[in-house]
Amino acid sequence: MSDSPADPMIGRLIDGRYQVRSRIARGGMATVYLATDLRLERRVALKVMHGHLADDNAFKARFVQEARSAARLAHPNVVNVYDQGQDADMAYLVMEYLPGITLRDLLKDYGRLTSEQTIDILEAVLSGLAAAHKAGIVHRDLKPENVLLADDGRIKIGDFGLARAANNNTATGQALLGTIAYLSPELVTRGIADARSDIYALGIMTYEMLTGEQPYVGEAPMQIAYQHANDTVPMPSLRVTTVPHELDELVSWATARDPEQRPRDAKVMLDQLLDVEKQMRPFDGETGVQQTLLMPSGAAAAQADADTMIFGAAAQAPGATTVLPAPVVKPPKDAELLSTKTRRRKVRGYWLFALVLLLAGLGTGTGWYFGSGPGSQVEVPSLVSVAPDAAAAQLAELGLQSALAQQYSGTIAAGLVASTDPGEGGHVKKGNAVTLYVSQGPQPITLPPLAGLTTDAASSAVTGLNAAIGTVDQVFSGEVAAGIVMSATRESDGTEVSQGGPYFEGMKVNLVASLGSVPNVSGKSVNTATSLLKDKGLLATTGDSVYSDTIDEGDVVSAAPQKDGPVRAGDTYVLTTSKGPAPIPIPDVVGKNWTDAKKILEAAGLTLDYNLFADTPGAGSFFIVTKTDPAAGTLVPPKSKVKISFSA
Repeated sequence: MSDSPADPMIGRLIDGRYQVRSRIARGGMATVYLATDLRLERRVALKVMHGHLADDNAFKARFVQEARSAARLAHPNVVNVYDQGQDADMAYLVMEYLPGITLRDLLKDYGRLTSEQTIDILEAVLSGLAAAHKAGIVHRDLKPENVLLADDGRIKIGDFGLARAANNNTATGQALLGTIAYLSPELVTRGIADARSDIYALGIMTYEMLTGEQPYVGEAPMQIAYQHANDTVPMPSLRVTTVPHELDELVSWATARDPEQRPRDAKVMLDQLLDVEKQMRPFDGETGVQQTLLMPSGAAAAQADADTMIFGAAAQAPGATTVLPAPVVKPPKDAELLSTKTRRRKVRGYWLFALVLLLAGLGTGTGWYFGSGPGSQVEVPSLVSVAPDAAAAQLAELGLQSALAQQYSGTIAAGLVASTDPGEGGHVKKGNAVTLYVSQGPQPITLPPLAGLTTDAASSAVTGLNAAIGTVDQVFSGEVAAGIVMSATRESDGTEVSQGGPYFEGMKVNLVASLGSVPNVSGKSVNTATSLLKDKGLLATTGDSVYSDTIDEGDVVSAAPQKDGPVRAGDTYVLTTSKGPAPIPIPDVVGKNWTDAKKILEAAGLTLDYNLFADTPGAGSFFIVTKTDPAAGTLVPPKSKVKISFSA
């Protein structure tokens, strides 16, 4: 976060010792600044509680608790707290300053981490957390934001503001103030946390590092909390197939819904992680044979109440000596046998008493269970087209839970409930969940290119993707064969449908298909031309007549559509007929000799009366034309004969 010139803390001297330089981050309870310890001449992180919380004794106590909790820890993977105090009405903590990023920043940049990177970070975090658990401290807010990755390679856990003594078991109303994505099932259902709750959060973090995603997502915190309490965290390899089986087992062990089935504290999980690392990355000289991993059940441990949890990071110095993992610890056989015999004696001592109580309460309990208790059936109301929050509220009023899922719908607007499971009118036991399927709008589809396909093939391609054919416009085309699609448009807006999309299920596609070319009727008689056009579903009418040197008089010179635009069946063509060749004007040759006049008239397409005497070679130049019949300028058909009068 950039420095704010308006921040009055910048430049301030706190308690006569700490000079504030710049702001690093701001949270819900405090702001963290970079400061200089003038007494020891070192940079520190100064955490200052927000002013509006100064009168809240609970927040002040939590602030002091963070200092006390961290002060009890001296470990290279835990952020050191140097000092705690109050300047006027401002409470503050002085902590070790680690230039670098958080694990959250790393995940944002890289998406997910490799198995080796995950093991390295997890080993450092577990080392610091094991020291906390050994000191009787439960962190209660482990998350990537609280894992600090220093520029020099160190990894540390910080932010023990919500830490409590591991033997302080309370279930207060603040139990669910922590980051919901990492809350253990017992925190969700009972509001109780102990060291195994930290292990659960660390298992969720491990899943997130390996896959780049959290196992449970939802639009509301209630949905995520419900999944933590009722679902089993999937194995990371179901999302990323390259995740080793050993890490799958580690995540499943750490995130078991029953705390008794998890590692009892961070030291147990760290020992197992080192064993996993040894098997995944064997030392030189080993045979390479993989031994079977044993995931021991976590022993019961003390529990603590939970507030909002804040995490830091553990660090591992570069080049640190690798420690061989300790063997998996199993309870001694004698202890197991003693525990089993004790349980059997208790069972034999209490079974008759339990049977009496069972029979006595059976009638009353059965009636309550099926009448108003959890066994009662609730009818699911109509929730289609209702906003998810409103639908969840209706179900809550009926004593039902709700879970969100998504589906595509071509009829229900995006963001509204499209359907439920069970559906309307179905019955659900009180306290159970109804799944609300929220519409994402129509299902996207990708269309193939339609132009060039036959009409049937294009229709099959569209309907096969759950879209529909709107209209099929058939037009004549001299370039595209009959029955072939020329173009396709979206019915809703008329835009051209190109290959790809995305388009959506339920959309209608209009096609333009070719009827083939219009017959060429030039040179045909009017009757023949009319018949040819009729065979194609077209009408014909006779229009103007024009002169033509090539088309006989009365035959069709050309045919054209009566109106502009594409030609469709039923349209009319106008036939232009021939009047024969165009007439020729008689050239004016009076005054020219016979020979020249003859050339001019023949060049105009006319013929002359034959004159034997004038055609005698050399004689034509002596005879001068005095008159033509027809006279000059008269229009006559081509090849007409012209009579010439001349004098010698």
